[in-house]
Amino acid sequence: MKEQESAASDIIQMVSFVIEGEEFGVDILKVQEIIRLVEITRVPNAPSFVEGVINLRGRIIPVIDLRERFSFDPQEADKDTRIIVVELDEKIVGFMVDAVREVIRVDRHVIEPPPDLAIGIDAHYITGVAKLDDRLLIILDLDEVLSADETAALGQIREAA
Repeated sequence: MKEQESAASDIIQMVSFVIEGEEFGVDILKVQEIIRLVEITRVPNAPSFVEGVINLRGRIIPVIDLRERFSFDPQEADKDTRIIVVELDEKIVGFMVDAVREVIRVDRHVIEPPPDLAIGIDAHYITGVAKLDDRLLIILDLDEVLSADETAALGQIREAA
């Protein structure tokens, strides 16, 4: 029984998604839901990576464009664009991605630390890289994508909307 529990704790379920052709993953326990793109209301004077806010069942939620946040070229949203809704620091936030692929099970043993080239001021949210059978999965910590000041500013954006 202990071996089964140990083996189960070595597996992480992740939501994989794509931005600019690269596959990223986040712990499924951080994800509240995944929704299709809905109308986003722009907010004046918001940081460039804040796409705007949405009304999700009566709650005003700021939406972060991960393409912009990761300094990828802008791209028009299409039928595959999704918003991954998560809770960060007791605030509900949406992250806009090009497409959501799947929920996958990743063995902790195939996760390596991020390469030295990825370690930098802008890549502190990359927690590792998983070597899967036919591809690499960049693992993100969404709690680290925004600084504490930026997370606090999102609360102000939601209130302003």
